[in-house]
Amino acid sequence: MNLVVSLSPHAHGTDSVEKNMYGVVIALLPALLASFYFFGLGSATVCIVSVAACMFFEWAICKALLKRQPTLLDGSAIVTGLLLGMNLPSNFPLWMIIIGALISIGVGKMTFGGLGQNPFNPALVGRCFLLVSFPTAMTSWPVEGQLTSYTDATTGATPLSLMKTAIKTGDMNYLEKMPSAMDLLLGNTSNGMGAGTIGEVCALALILGLAFMLWRKIITWHIPVSIIATVFGISTLMHLANPIYANPVQVILSGGLMLGAIFMATDYVTSPMTHKGQIIYGIAIGVLTIVIRNWGAYPEGMSFAILIMNAFTPLINTYVKPERFGAIKTE
Repeated sequence: MNLVVSLSPHAHGTDSVEKNMYGVVIALLPALLASFYFFGLGSATVCIVSVAACMFFEWAICKALLKRQPTLLDGSAIVTGLLLGMNLPSNFPLWMIIIGALISIGVGKMTFGGLGQNPFNPALVGRCFLLVSFPTAMTSWPVEGQLTSYTDATTGATPLSLMKTAIKTGDMNYLEKMPSAMDLLLGNTSNGMGAGTIGEVCALALILGLAFMLWRKIITWHIPVSIIATVFGISTLMHLANPIYANPVQVILSGGLMLGAIFMATDYVTSPMTHKGQIIYGIAIGVLTIVIRNWGAYPEGMSFAILIMNAFTPLINTYVKPERFGAIKTE
């Protein structure tokens, strides 16, 4: 009998980059359909342009600059385009979307060598660049129900901006204008109020996507649950200490927290490898989100919190390492 010696890894399975990426696309479908229902033409236009631009820039950079075979079929550019589009208002100018796609793919991904080597989530790199560069366009939120309007959409305040204003002014009347928890869960924030970005409008649709990815074992529960539980716990304490801070259920259902916790923070490349590390990572994102939301310059803090913790991922991986098989424990 011959003894075959080969290099690791020795584990074999049916997982692949393509399978997981297209699994994420499927998980995003409920939120996409909800956004099409609430925003109509604007949502579809933004998402299509974002995906097309991300795919084009990945193809062009691979062919023209890196001189290698384009990697479009692995699905990562599609996921980046969808997540970038879902982090934008439904009336966002098309030329700005194209710039955001260039930054996401060119700077956030391909500069570091492509998929698997980027330290930061590419879609969030593009979103934060757009937020800093075009703050007015990035914070003009269309009101739901304008199915045929794109450039002339009416804008309004979002639930997060009402929370922020209540804290700054000390006036609890702003919180009375907040949609109920059920309305936030279902995406019913009409009555002249801006609904936020395309992807955050319906929390229930995002939860359905989470359930699908957990069922397919595309992600584990550790990051999304630790983020949401941290934000809920801190928000509960703050609300009990001072009612000027919003109800914790409304806090976790408002803004991009659910979208970020489920689809952005769980990115394989930019999140810790071990379950313990993922819980540390998720708790830190939750704490940073609360700090930025309540005391930072912007009403939303999820994107910045994730990017900050992306930078700490190598440190977490170094600190929290899995026990090596056969290692001798020392006291």
